[in-house]
Amino acid sequence: MFNPVLRGWINYFKSYYKSAMYPTLRHLDGIFAKWAMRKYKKLRGHRRRAQQWVTRIARKEPKLFAHWQLLQG
Repeated sequence: MFNPVLRGWINYFKSYYKSAMYPTLRHLDGIFAKWAMRKYKKLRGHRRRAQQWVTRIARKEPKLFAHWQLLQG
């Protein structure tokens, strides 16, 4: 559901404004971490732990979201 939109953003911004693209994509990871804090009790109230959880998933499954491949490489 999200990957086609993310790929479109990446393809557009990487040719015009690449430096602004990376903070925006990291912001998406922050939103994902906030979602994880609401969903999983062990992450509730632990923003840094939730961010580390997202980072671990991004390293383990880089093809899950389109922007994780870009941020890893």
